[in-house]
Amino acid sequence: MKKIKVTVDRDGNGFYEILIGRGLLGRIAGDLAEAGVAHSVALVTDSNVATLYAEDLLGDMRSRFAKVEPIVFPAGEKSKNRETKSFIEDRMLDSGFGRDSCVVALGGGVVGDVAGFAAATYMRGIPCVQVPTSLVACVDSSVGGKTAVDTRHGKNLVGAFHQPWRVYADTDVLKTLGRRELREGLAEIIKYGAIRSPELFRYLEENVEKVHLLDDRVLRDVIEASCEIKARVVELDEKERSLRKILNFGHTAGHALEQLSGYALSHGEAISIGMAVEGEIALGETSWSGRDQDRLVELLRRAELPTDRPPGIDPRKITDVMKIDKKARGGEIEMALPARVGKMEERNGNYGIRVGEEKIASVLGAPRGK
Repeated sequence: MKKIKVTVDRDGNGFYEILIGRGLLGRIAGDLAEAGVAHSVALVTDSNVATLYAEDLLGDMRSRFAKVEPIVFPAGEKSKNRETKSFIEDRMLDSGFGRDSCVVALGGGVVGDVAGFAAATYMRGIPCVQVPTSLVACVDSSVGGKTAVDTRHGKNLVGAFHQPWRVYADTDVLKTLGRRELREGLAEIIKYGAIRSPELFRYLEENVEKVHLLDDRVLRDVIEASCEIKARVVELDEKERSLRKILNFGHTAGHALEQLSGYALSHGEAISIGMAVEGEIALGETSWSGRDQDRLVELLRRAELPTDRPPGIDPRKITDVMKIDKKARGGEIEMALPARVGKMEERNGNYGIRVGEEKIASVLGAPRGK
């Protein structure tokens, strides 16, 4: 088992741990009870994950806690909204959960974001334990304390920073994922190499197909490397005032595409296209080279991820959505742009680079890659 410490200013307790390994689900209840984290536990999950893992975890918790409440909502991005957050809160209030409670978020990114946001505001904040069950949640959404819901105006526009008490990334649960879910996680892992680690990027160039084969060693290596990168970035800039913006590479265009597709594009698929788009935007704007862009697009394609904008989405609408993205400033679009593989563009200490609409329109109207 690998332990990664994340040092943050969280409720007077300066750090939390990400645990990565096999068989971790079986130790969660015991750890919580031994640490005295809570008197009552709300196990929040979705309708897909509930059938796979909830019952065993509930059994462990009921043997150790006075009150345990399963809260299940329909799976899918369309449940990542204020109504679902209210549903979780109302269930907890109806059951008499107080400040001595905690939320255990068992699921992928949607569960982690909504349950984490509910924990951030319930009784002005209670502990949240993140138990990611998808690859993208293991390497990205469960780490760093960003919680949010979507609105009709865009993704993640209402939320809070709320660092978890602990993250349990049990690699055994990834064996139930389909190929599309693995691709989603690969998009975020490729992002980490592109923004911060040329070594991880090269490792993926040599081993990306092995992730689809669920090779234990490769899967462990890329999860650990990704979590290390995100942990160190979060430590340096918890509230995304500067450096943490690099984690948004591919997300400005990607979130717009995801929303405008009606979520027919998965998060990872949209972020993959977003990285290809934003890499092309970087050409001529930074020192990002055609060779760097070719490497990025080739790796995304080898990971079986899309790199071209779906033809049915109007480029003008993509730009309009970008303008109300939470990363926009003064109505102007900002992006995290790469300077070379493993390094992002920085200007006067800022990693949010303003990009003109004409440049964006020229790239969105053109094919990307080789």
